Amino acid sequence: MLELNGQQLTLQQIVDVAHGREQVTLAADARSRVEQSRRVVQDIVTQGRTVYGVNTGFGKLSDVSIDQSDLLQLQLNLVRSHSCGLGDPLPETEARAMLLLRANVLASGFSGARPLVIDTLIALLEKGVTPVIPEKGSVGASGDLAPLAHLALAAIGEGEVFYNGERLPAAVGLERAQIRPLQLEVKEGLALLNGTQAMGAVGALALHRAEQLVRLADVAGAMTLEALKGTPVAFDERIHAARPHPGQLAVAAHLRELLQDSEIRKSHLDNDPRVQDAYSLRCMPQVHGAIRTALSHARQVVELESGSATDNPLVFSETGEVLSGGNFHGAPLALVFDYAAIALTDLMSITERRIDRLVNPDSNEGLPPFLTAQPGISSGFMMLQVSAAALLNEARVLAHPSSIDNVPTDGGKEDHVSMGMTSATKLRGIVKLAEMATAIELMTAAQGLEFHAPLAPGRGVKQAYEIVRGLVLPLTADRSMASDIEKLTAAIVRGEFKLLSTDPTD
Repeated sequence: MLELNGQQLTLQQIVDVAHGREQVTLAADARSRVEQSRRVVQDIVTQGRTVYGVNTGFGKLSDVSIDQSDLLQLQLNLVRSHSCGLGDPLPETEARAMLLLRANVLASGFSGARPLVIDTLIALLEKGVTPVIPEKGSVGASGDLAPLAHLALAAIGEGEVFYNGERLPAAVGLERAQIRPLQLEVKEGLALLNGTQAMGAVGALALHRAEQLVRLADVAGAMTLEALKGTPVAFDERIHAARPHPGQLAVAAHLRELLQDSEIRKSHLDNDPRVQDAYSLRCMPQVHGAIRTALSHARQVVELESGSATDNPLVFSETGEVLSGGNFHGAPLALVFDYAAIALTDLMSITERRIDRLVNPDSNEGLPPFLTAQPGISSGFMMLQVSAAALLNEARVLAHPSSIDNVPTDGGKEDHVSMGMTSATKLRGIVKLAEMATAIELMTAAQGLEFHAPLAPGRGVKQAYEIVRGLVLPLTADRSMASDIEKLTAAIVRGEFKLLSTDPTD
């Protein structure tokens, strides 16, 4: 049971709650803090003080005062009017991560909402009622307004939810789950809408898959090295101690472990005319390591953001002050998601080059052209490199940073926006492409190893080879390999290769 008190959450905790592997509750000390914050808001209403979001309009309309009799309608109208997201709904895991992150923000006690609001979000998580949240429509400036509005809309019994495999009107889903629809009080609509939890949820889950993938890239690369009878000398510990970037050191150690006890290496140790391999093989520690470092930085930002108060205005119960600021701006996440997207695209680039070296008769010395025993009548793995090139092209287009764009919104009040939700969804898309590209390398390298039998590769490579062969048979005659790639990609997503990881850094 994960107790929420506004603390920083780990990436793994976010993933576990998103996938229903961990339940949450509101910590007792957080409940007390939230109640104190709520009393400040109630005092403002009683005293008739003018405070943004409590008794004023929103955004450009912040100078419009609202009569006390209309304060509840103001919050309801805010949620309804901002629920204008478009496109496909977020996967349920991402929507659940949003619920978790928003509940944790409210638990920090800076929002002025009642504990009941948090309890309702936690109930949605606990009972598997997931808001239908369209993924398009956020510019990530005053927070992810449209996606969070759809989350709030479901909590009040409007909009739609997923429940027990069905897409239902929210009122029906809440009734079946025995959750009472939330009746919004003063400031609570705004407390639910301001923040970065949509981009944070999408980006966090994509980042977790990316971290899993970059370690698997070491495995695929080591398998390719073995298939091409490359040398592991470039992974010598002394080389990397001379340039001690942590990611580089970790990848070099991982590769040494994967290649340990290789019979293939021993077979050509004394008569190998090659002094050094191509960069896509020799520089795996430097390239894969830099990508690990980029993803590690993104993780740090995501985890810091998970425990940050990102709405506006913020309520400081110690002094009774309510201060307006800009913590909802998505720049911190937008920038690192773009960074991670660029890093993963580079991972795909080096992966595609290794695939080419495996199949290209001009560079795969010792292996048959396109890894087929009948070149000419058979095309073998020729088209897999073509597919990898197509995936890489798409990733390169998606890797253009969205955070450098700006379209002023809300009548110019929001004159600089982050486009962070676009950064997050682009990252998710690139992760999917990179998983497919890695599946192609694993499958191609495994085929290359067939031509060295009965010699066994290194211990870690052998384990990965056996997983591949448990899913995909060797190519003995041309066949459609689309379903083979899909099987391997699904196994990567499920984490089947991680189960046998020999990565010393895991």
